[in-house]
Amino acid sequence: MYYVERDTERRIIRVELTPFTTMTEQHDLCTPEIDEWMRQREIREATLYQLRQSDLEMVRVLEDLIEVLMSKGVITITDLPPAAQAKLTSRAQARRSLSGLEGLIADDDEGLI
Repeated sequence: MYYVERDTERRIIRVELTPFTTMTEQHDLCTPEIDEWMRQREIREATLYQLRQSDLEMVRVLEDLIEVLMSKGVITITDLPPAAQAKLTSRAQARRSLSGLEGLIADDDEGLI
């Protein structure tokens, strides 16, 4: 069963497999319109996931850029807002901690062989 909500212009805005309070109709079988809406939703979700992943990668690019600018004396950490200073410092400390743990993890892995 497909439960559908439509807007005032009769466009599908939500489809669920279980009833919900704002549903406006229900169908026993998947219609071509419902099928297309669900396909478009999958495309949107995949695109949003891709953007979230690239956001994470972009954070690292920006951190590296800031580090290069500071190493060249173009900016200093104090040029940044306090919240940005705190985040950059915290992330740098976390990366240093992790790089120190890599040797311990590798040593543990050797004992497993």
